[in-house]
Amino acid sequence: METLSWNDSEDIAIALYEKYPDQDPLTLRFTELHKLIIELDGFSDDPKSSNEAKLEAILMAWVDERSS
Repeated sequence: METLSWNDSEDIAIALYEKYPDQDPLTLRFTELHKLIIELDGFSDDPKSSNEAKLEAILMAWVDERSS
């Protein structure tokens, strides 16, 4: 299984879309998004090393994934 880190925004977005296909990511707070990410199978990065820019990149990649 591939391990995911905060820098894998595209891969995380795909994993989130596959796990939560009906979730509109634009309705999530960053705290909720953070929780969904760290609970993903294969996520192995330090939960405390995220920041707003990384979460926003993942969020935007998830929005793109849903619209494609």
